[in-house]
Amino acid sequence: MRFTLLVTSLLLAASAHASPGHSGDDMDKFLADKGLLNRIDQVRQSVGNKASELVVNAMGFLGVPYRRGGNSAETGVDCSGFVKAIYEQTVGLILPRRAEQQAAATQNIDRAELQPGDLVFFNTMRRAFSHVGIYVGDGKFIHAPKPGAQVRVESMGVAYWAHRFDGARRVQDTRPANLSGE
Repeated sequence: MRFTLLVTSLLLAASAHASPGHSGDDMDKFLADKGLLNRIDQVRQSVGNKASELVVNAMGFLGVPYRRGGNSAETGVDCSGFVKAIYEQTVGLILPRRAEQQAAATQNIDRAELQPGDLVFFNTMRRAFSHVGIYVGDGKFIHAPKPGAQVRVESMGVAYWAHRFDGARRVQDTRPANLSGE
């Protein structure tokens, strides 16, 4: 996180001081000299790899039965228990237990910004954020839908889900970053 803030600050400073027609070569040289260009690429790759790993691990839950209050593949999962288990197992982040708490603890994003691994929320019980799933891409999400069902992938374009869509959220890793590269 500190590294991300540092890089963001440097990039903002560079763009703020760049004049029209200035190539930005000085900033590129500065970032390269400090080894920050490589770190930026590593962070981008890490985020992409984590999202892919998250979706792959979520797919490993396909067919797991729904169980209210459940949070493991062995005993069954409910929607928020599924999301909590996937994030904890894949990236080591502990999310709150309930869907509305997960919504409150994550960053609101526009639907057009959805990326694999983001959370999608639905109003299925006449209250906001009563259901949650993990976006897998191509307008689809994976979730534990209801008692008697199993974890499955569904299209967000299906009328039932489209009418109940309540927003998209991105999980932010707020743990201190390791700037040493170790």
